[in-house]
Amino acid sequence: MKPQLSLFCLALVALSLLSCRGGKKGAFEPTSSGRPYELLVVVDHDLWERPAGRALYNVLDSDVPGLPQSERSFRMMYTSPANYDGVLKIVRNIIIVDVRNIYSAPKMTYEKNVYANPQMILTIKAPDEASFEKYVTEQRQAILDFFTRAEMNRQIELLAQSHSNYIETKVNSMFDCDVWVPGELESTKEGKNFFWAGTNTATADRNFVIYSFPYTDKNTFTKEYFVHVRDSVMKVNIPGAYPDSYMTTDSLMSDVRPISVRGEYALEMRGLWRVKGDMMGGPYVSYMRLDRPNQRIIVVEIFIYSPDKLKRNLVRQMEASLYTLRLPYEKNTGVELPEVTVTPN
Repeated sequence: MKPQLSLFCLALVALSLLSCRGGKKGAFEPTSSGRPYELLVVVDHDLWERPAGRALYNVLDSDVPGLPQSERSFRMMYTSPANYDGVLKIVRNIIIVDVRNIYSAPKMTYEKNVYANPQMILTIKAPDEASFEKYVTEQRQAILDFFTRAEMNRQIELLAQSHSNYIETKVNSMFDCDVWVPGELESTKEGKNFFWAGTNTATADRNFVIYSFPYTDKNTFTKEYFVHVRDSVMKVNIPGAYPDSYMTTDSLMSDVRPISVRGEYALEMRGLWRVKGDMMGGPYVSYMRLDRPNQRIIVVEIFIYSPDKLKRNLVRQMEASLYTLRLPYEKNTGVELPEVTVTPN
């Protein structure tokens, strides 16, 4: 079933009128509408139904990686350019499809907080529908990462305003690192070079882990080594409810990729964890970083246990905490949020 514009927007007309900007950015800039990972596509209806539009739809409709069940990357709405006015312009995430022969080649441009705050507007330009279809297919990951990172930035800004001071202090004392974790994670546990914090709830249970180990060589940054270390650490520190039960990594359902954090090489692993000897499991995301001056590896991880709920937003909300990690030599450089970037043409 093809998505239609949600009627919830109509309920926001009063807010739009009360927050009128008068055509200028300033003190009366309205708060953007919509929930995290909702997105409005501004596109001609006929184009939306043709292969070019279907290519963009398929990109945005793709599954979030590393989850136990299918969950879409974004909740989509769409409207025609003729109807893109008033309340629709304050949606938090917007894609504008601009296919005209004035362009020589496809490209993407973006603007921030144009009609509301926070807001990201990505415009995808192309000279014709065939090149648009090819371009969005090739730039699939860049488009997904653009809006995912924008939402991460927003979550980090919330963490800057409100996070657990206790966990921040504890991580600082144990690892000489800074990190921001939601204040709801009130249960904690310490081990040897290991710290865990969690909500300890029966559902929508959110967890944060940080641990360290000596750096030996470049083979440390491989999936096999990462899984080996993770399983060893979790076996000791995250036991299950039954004798001889403990957390393990589902290596077949886990993927690694190199990433850059503040210009430094890091390794990301995301996938599924399970409890050996029990029926528990769920998604996790881990970041492995090298603390060069101290020749050690710092791993920060979040994992979720929520068997009766969707997990996309829980994972992404917690994943934002991983980006706030600052190693000892980064602590005095100020807060650096993840940059929202688009892959160059």
